Amino acid sequence: MSQSNSILIQVPATTANLGSGFDCIGTALSLYNQFEFSLSNNDKTTFQVIGDGADKISLKEDNLLYQSFLHFYQHINLTPPAIDTKISINVPLARGLGSSATAIVAGLLAANYFSTQKLSQDDLINLAIAIEGHPDNVVPAFLGNCILSVGEDSKWHFVPITSNPDIKFIVAIPNFELSTEAARAVLPKQLSYSDAIFNIAHLGLLIKGLETGNPDWLTEALKDKLHQPYRKSLITGYDDIYEAVIKAKGYGMVISGAGPSLLALSSSLYADDVINAMKNTWQNIGIKADVKSLNLDTQGATIE
Repeated sequence: MSQSNSILIQVPATTANLGSGFDCIGTALSLYNQFEFSLSNNDKTTFQVIGDGADKISLKEDNLLYQSFLHFYQHINLTPPAIDTKISINVPLARGLGSSATAIVAGLLAANYFSTQKLSQDDLINLAIAIEGHPDNVVPAFLGNCILSVGEDSKWHFVPITSNPDIKFIVAIPNFELSTEAARAVLPKQLSYSDAIFNIAHLGLLIKGLETGNPDWLTEALKDKLHQPYRKSLITGYDDIYEAVIKAKGYGMVISGAGPSLLALSSSLYADDVINAMKNTWQNIGIKADVKSLNLDTQGATIE
C-alpha cells in the first residue's frame, strides 16, 4: 500500500505529577491538539496555526514542533523533507497541561512517518524524553492512560496505572500563564528525609487510590511536600480553591504540571459541584477560569 503525502496527528493534553507523583506520573486527558502535515510541493517548509494562543506560536523553523521533527532526522543522520504544517490548538499554552509535549510527540511521529528509516515506539519515546527533559508529560501523550515512568537515560519502565472509571479529572484553567522555568525556580535545592519519606508513602497510596477510587485514600494521596507547598504561592487563590473543592466533596486538588491550571479529582456524582466551586471561587477574586470535566484518554497520540 502506498504512503499518503498528508497525515493528521492528534495528541492529548496531559496533567503531570498528580501531587505526590512529582516528575514521574502523568495522565492523558480528553483534550487534544491536532497537527496536519503534508509534504511540500515547492521544497519550502510552512506553518499555519489556528486556535487560542496561535499568535504565540512561531511560524518559523525555530518552533518546537519543527525542532522535534528536525531532531528526528538529525538522530538518524538523514536530510528532512520540506513540509507544510497546520496546527489546531485546543490545549492552552503555558498552563500546565502539556502543550509542549503535544508538539514534541507530533513532530517525532510525523518525522517517523515520512522517513525512509523508521524508529520503534520506544526509540521515539526516548527521543521525546531527551527533548522535553523528563518523561511525565510526553510518555502519556504518546501512550495514553495514566503512566508511571521509572528509570533514567534510555532505560525506562513505563507502567500503566489503573484509574477507577468513576474518577473525574476536573481542570480549572485560569486566564493567566505561568512558565515552567518560574515554577522550577521556586523549588528548594535540598529536601529533608522526612519530606522524601512523606512523598514515597503518598505515591504508593496514590496508585492504590486511583485504582480503587477510595475517597479517603485519594484525599490523603494528593498531598505533597516536594513541589506544591512552594509553587502554590505563584497561583492566586490556591488555598481558597482547595477548601472549596473539599467542601464540594471533591477528593482533593493539585497543581496540574507546573501550573497555573489546577486539577481536582472527584466522583462523577459531585463533579458538577466541584466545577462550580472552582469557577466561582476564582471568579470571586477577579480571575476568570475555564473549568471542565475531562476523562482519561486511553489512546494517546493517533495518526490518520
